[in-house]
Amino acid sequence: MQLTSDLFQQTSKVFTVAELTRQIRGTLETKFGAVWVQGEISNYKLHPSGHQYFTLKDQRAQIGCVIWRDTMLPPRQPLVDGAQVQVYGTVTVFEARGQYQLNVQILQPRGVGVLQAKFEALKRKLQAEGLFAPERKRSLPKFPRRIGIVTSPSGAAIRDMLNVLRRRAPWLQILISPVHVQGTGAAQEIAVAIRELAMPNENWQPLDLIVVTRGGGSIEDLWEFNEEIVARAIFNSAVPIISAVGHEIDFTICDFVADLRAPTPSAAAELIVPDIIDLHRRIDGCVRGLARVLLNRTRDAHNGWITGARFCSVASRTRSTATSAACSTSLPRCRRAVLRAN
Repeated sequence: MQLTSDLFQQTSKVFTVAELTRQIRGTLETKFGAVWVQGEISNYKLHPSGHQYFTLKDQRAQIGCVIWRDTMLPPRQPLVDGAQVQVYGTVTVFEARGQYQLNVQILQPRGVGVLQAKFEALKRKLQAEGLFAPERKRSLPKFPRRIGIVTSPSGAAIRDMLNVLRRRAPWLQILISPVHVQGTGAAQEIAVAIRELAMPNENWQPLDLIVVTRGGGSIEDLWEFNEEIVARAIFNSAVPIISAVGHEIDFTICDFVADLRAPTPSAAAELIVPDIIDLHRRIDGCVRGLARVLLNRTRDAHNGWITGARFCSVASRTRSTATSAACSTSLPRCRRAVLRAN
């Protein structure tokens, strides 16, 4: 009897079905969060509302999956039963039926790298929102006076850029915002640095453009420049931005959003400012051309003055001759008129 009494005391709480299901759901969502799962698609169904439902299974178990209409763009290849896929989503419980399921956020064919799949998914999402639209790209100033650089202060990228900039444009004012360019929290630092440089600040004058850069590396090394927080910071910047991340073969989300992509940090420095030696050469050419024009104009004016003076001299002599001839002709007539009057 004591054992039975103790049992009832321990289980005195009576749950409703909804309460128990809700607690199970909370436990699952807290315990697992978001996970990657691979398996075979079966019972695929596209609902008229736009939601997609299917079962993901292997030889020993299965789990229901749902892709909500606004969660992700349609995959490149239509989903069909039998397809081997990897999905990324959150574990939850559909309380109305008491079934646990995956809310899918990313879906890729089995065998594709996880980071590459996240890259493609974010790229499609931001492209659909218009963050890559060519018409929103801004032209860069031809002769910037002040620029900001977001990068690691100890990396090779900043050294390469400074060497090129000092040689090509010694007048340029450069403001460096030091950040971590890889590892946990680096994306947040990069986004904050972009926002701070783009906003008016009493500590420095407004910048003409901003460069976001780092050296080359693997997709893992460059991943912080593929984070959505960095892409939106670039998109919302009031100052034009150049992306110079990695080597020429490396592409990041940052490159697609920026106003201009440079293949390397050194190439970015060359695109930012004209070469001072080339500027001197052009200025000298303009000075020589202007001198030639002025010389020709002066010579033409001088020649025109001489020609005009000669013309006036000839005209004057012609008028004098004509006057003398007229007088010599008229004088006898006057004399004859006087004789007749007398």
